[in-house]
Amino acid sequence: MAAREWDTAFTKLVGVRYPIVQTGMGWVAGPRLVSAAAEAGALGILASATMTTDQLRSAVQEVRSRTDAPFGVNLRADAGDAAERVRLIIDEGVRVASFALAPSRELIARLKDAGVVVIPSVGARRHAEKVAAWGADAVIVQGGEGGGHTGDVATTVLLPQVVDAVDVPVVAAGGFRDGRGLVAALAYGAAGIAMGTRFLLTSDSTVPDAVKAEYLKAGVKDVTVTTAVDGMPHRMLRTELVASLERAGRAAALARAVRHAAGFRRLSGLSWSRMVRDGLAMKHGRDLSWSQVLLAANTPMLLKASMVEGRTDLGVMASGQVAGVIEDLPSCAELVDRVMAEAHAVLDRLHASGPHPLGTLPPPG
Repeated sequence: MAAREWDTAFTKLVGVRYPIVQTGMGWVAGPRLVSAAAEAGALGILASATMTTDQLRSAVQEVRSRTDAPFGVNLRADAGDAAERVRLIIDEGVRVASFALAPSRELIARLKDAGVVVIPSVGARRHAEKVAAWGADAVIVQGGEGGGHTGDVATTVLLPQVVDAVDVPVVAAGGFRDGRGLVAALAYGAAGIAMGTRFLLTSDSTVPDAVKAEYLKAGVKDVTVTTAVDGMPHRMLRTELVASLERAGRAAALARAVRHAAGFRRLSGLSWSRMVRDGLAMKHGRDLSWSQVLLAANTPMLLKASMVEGRTDLGVMASGQVAGVIEDLPSCAELVDRVMAEAHAVLDRLHASGPHPLGTLPPPG
């Protein structure tokens, strides 16, 4: 099957060869990984939440120096400087803006007016309906198997709900790693798949080798969901640090959060007043206590300790359940080629199996 035979509503929308997205993982999805994913034919997405605006501009320019392929930037819709970052990606001609939280109707309109494709990530049908009504061009829907902040509804249940609810392309995330998953997602009605952990575990990822080794040796049951890091359900590898955070009392957790908040302020260059405004934005429309908002400062610093500094003893490792069945570190090009070859093989087997209980299957392509 030629590449054109894998055209979907998503590939046509963003201009990539294959219906695959490399997600915007903080401290992980930098210029090297994003450009490698883009060159391989997927949509690479830069993670900007852990960057200053100057760092983001430099990262965008570095990706562009490495590839001519389309790529995106992931933005925090609730950040105090969201408007400034939107202006930056418009000025730099970035093709796609993705969001971990629903952007406002006004932010979507501003991006669309500038020709930027807007793709929020959602974890519930009602969220998909809301952003689609506001003008989002597509949605990434993540089931509970996905890494980082996640819900409790499995992808196989959530995905068809969203596909049935909206008229924009839907990209499936949570539990994907190979061509079988791609074919299954397309069968559910998705227009592509998004993978985070699988792209983290590539040779193009800048995550330290010692950290990658922890992921590779993990089994499915070694990936857990905890609220101990920032007060919200967060899927990650179970480590002694995670266990100690779960054992810690509220006072100790809050004291740790204050220290991490101060560290993130120095690292990000944000003022305390800006961080307070961001905290207010986090609370808006969500049932979060101020303790949870403060605990959220744990996340970027604990992730940095592992994903950048290689300190598996001091950092946390966000992870999808799929880490438990990943065993190697291909390049992005090798990974994407493998996924597409597997997808071809799955369709060929289905077609060659003869009469099907549900009727005659169309030939591949």
